Amino acid sequence: MSGLFITLEGPEGAGKTTNREYLADQLRQAGIDVVLTREPGGTPLAERIRELLLAPSDEAMHADTELLLVFAARAQHLAEVIRPALARGAVVLCDRFTDATYAYQGGGRGLSQPRIAQLEQFVQGELRPDLTLVFDLPVEIGLARAVARGRLDRFEQEGRGFFDAVRTTYLQRAAAEPQRYRLVDAAQSLEQVQHQLDGLFPELLERCSRG
Repeated sequence: MSGLFITLEGPEGAGKTTNREYLADQLRQAGIDVVLTREPGGTPLAERIRELLLAPSDEAMHADTELLLVFAARAQHLAEVIRPALARGAVVLCDRFTDATYAYQGGGRGLSQPRIAQLEQFVQGELRPDLTLVFDLPVEIGLARAVARGRLDRFEQEGRGFFDAVRTTYLQRAAAEPQRYRLVDAAQSLEQVQHQLDGLFPELLERCSRG
């Protein structure tokens, strides 16, 4: 694959979607083919699975069911969007990917990392992101931002302990593999966050030039 796969990770209220658009604009101004997508979702079928995952329900979803649905959506997303875009040399900017699975289903739900890793290998093969930006902020700030946006989805209704575990998992993964991860302080203002992204832009261009 000759493209570049960049994922944006972080908890609720971290500003990933807004800053994904900002990065895309910067890359396009440099003449780079950019594909914006998200998880769970990215295709019509995967978006329907997303609705199942996010919608509050009277029936509690078992953690294994949640995990399998996440990877089912990912398999479709990879086949229909991510792999074709990378094959033609595009930069794929994806709002969440498998790091989110380790953080939410692993950290938050307490599912074992080896189980997640088995599904990761089965669905993705050797494909992993080339670069992952982790938008980090204190849990209370992220939850306050999520509440301010309006109605909370099924994950956003979880308690403080869940999101503490999510954040811890993200930070542990970033510390364990510093060559792939870049931490972004998302507790700052939007202008300050985008200033941090500007500092990463030369690295992105250099990676794009390497293909």
